[in-house]
Amino acid sequence: MVGRVGPAGGGGTPYLDLREVHRFPNRPVRLPGGLHWDVLSLFQGVLDGLAEAGRSCELASIGVDSWAVDYGLLDAEGELLGNPYHYRDTRTEGMAARVWADVPADELYRISGLQHLPFNTVFQLAAERTGSRLAQARTLLLIPDLITHWLTGSVGAEATNASTTALFDARTADWSGQVLDRLAVDRALLPPVRHPGDPAGTLLPEVALATGLSVNTPVTAVASHDTASAVVAVPASGADFAYISCGTWSLAGLELAAPVITEASRAANFTNERGVDGSIRFLRNIMGMWLLTESLRTWAARGLPADLAPLLAEAARAPAFAALVDPDAPDFLTPGDMPARIAAYCERTEQRAPAGQAAVVRCVLESLALAHRATLRAAAELAGRDIRVVHLVGGGSRNDLLCQLTADATGLPVVAGPTEATALGNVLVQARARGLVGDRAEMRQLVAATQDLRHYTPRGDERAWAAAAARVGLG
Repeated sequence: MVGRVGPAGGGGTPYLDLREVHRFPNRPVRLPGGLHWDVLSLFQGVLDGLAEAGRSCELASIGVDSWAVDYGLLDAEGELLGNPYHYRDTRTEGMAARVWADVPADELYRISGLQHLPFNTVFQLAAERTGSRLAQARTLLLIPDLITHWLTGSVGAEATNASTTALFDARTADWSGQVLDRLAVDRALLPPVRHPGDPAGTLLPEVALATGLSVNTPVTAVASHDTASAVVAVPASGADFAYISCGTWSLAGLELAAPVITEASRAANFTNERGVDGSIRFLRNIMGMWLLTESLRTWAARGLPADLAPLLAEAARAPAFAALVDPDAPDFLTPGDMPARIAAYCERTEQRAPAGQAAVVRCVLESLALAHRATLRAAAELAGRDIRVVHLVGGGSRNDLLCQLTADATGLPVVAGPTEATALGNVLVQARARGLVGDRAEMRQLVAATQDLRHYTPRGDERAWAAAAARVGLG
């Protein structure tokens, strides 16, 4: 994506726009040793995208964001020690117990403020001890930091992504020496922390040659966790809003000034991850559109209709609450035949399995809306905050049925959009580093003034939603 930010000439009308110049697939690869990311292909895609962007405009800055928790290990010569593992790989099974033997779960939460997910970086590192890579490693770089390193040669750990590792202190905003020492993780493995807006270097000569860009092109640290960038672009005014960054995962929660680290927040599995300007993303991960995209993939592989638009239209007419699942059940974490897993879950919970593709879609979206409802209500209670509006951003904001069901389930108005919130947040942080835009409130005003937003008013029967929530344990 290439973004432009600034005043539109003499009239002074602000503008913020994006243009897609190159898109490339991100397909995990299953090897005999596990599920991996094809990070070399991803980096080539980045180079191709930069080359295409440079042919159409002069780039003022480059910023890299990606998903969280996964990493590459570099040896003493700076060479990558194998393709990074995918967080959905099964190697972390049983690793939480090993970590908790050295740092009990409640203590780890008090330090990191991080929700328990079986693939958190800390558990992946525990799994590394069964092989030889960790002993050879001299540097650990999370995925966006690895791409930035290959672009610039610089080494750093951007804070919003570092905060997802459980090796990071939620209060000091730096690596936790206490956790590292207790887990016997070499502190030298982890690079210095940098923050959104910090300079991350300029392009290496070989990168400049490959892309046709100037070696003086700056790379700026952005909110490199894609959700942190997306939250920057939430078009909210005031503080009484909740957000749902909805893609493969739904990240639902609040933006706070300080972490909420209590036994109640730990029991509810809420996380305190860093945002821009030291803000806290107090949220919980929900499995998100993964259930739907895996269902579509399964149907397409079988030669069944997999065009989402007609399936959504049919699902909107399907009976309400015919079958429901907990999207975060372990059944749904790994890739596979999602419709079959949904059917098995329903049978195990004494429900009739969805009959047909549209019924599966309805089941997934109603279940996801119920998870949104439960998560936002818990967040508000734990943080002592009122929520007056829900901003749903990301790819899920294009799904009218999901947006309306979320409004119905939460009983709150939903503002949907922007779809490309992560890219917009990335661009806005770069623009602010160059003095083109002001604080987060000004960034959000710019998003609200320039992006296509859709509004959904809650309708339906709250009692029916409450009964449905109780059925699936999301009351």
